Amino acid sequence: MNDLQCGACGETDDLAGLAAGDAIVITCGACGASWERDPSPRCRSCGGADLQPIPLAIVEKGRGTQLSVVGTRTVHLCSVCDAETLERYHANRPNPLMPSELPTTGRDR
Repeated sequence: MNDLQCGACGETDDLAGLAAGDAIVITCGACGASWERDPSPRCRSCGGADLQPIPLAIVEKGRGTQLSVVGTRTVHLCSVCDAETLERYHANRPNPLMPSELPTTGRDR
C-alpha cells in the first residue's frame, strides 16, 4: 500500500526522494512538484507519533508441523492503537513478536 502521493497531480508511482537534513525532499516525476516529508513513522490509524520499534518474527514452516523463526524485521507499533499487541510483546521479551498469521504449508525443497 502506497500512502505517498503528489499533492499537485495525485501521482503515486513516479516519485523520488532525497535526504535533506531531518527531512526528505520528494519530487514528482509527472508534474515536477517538490515538497518536504518528515521521515518519522506515524500511526496509520490515529496519525500519532508515539510509536515503538518492535522486532516481528519472520516464520517459515519446515518439514512436518515445525515452525522456524528465520529472521526478524522491525515494525513500528502505536502505543495507543496497538496497546494489546505491545503488552503481549513486552510479556514475552526478549522473544520477537510472532506474526498474527502463521504459515500453513512448507517451503519447496
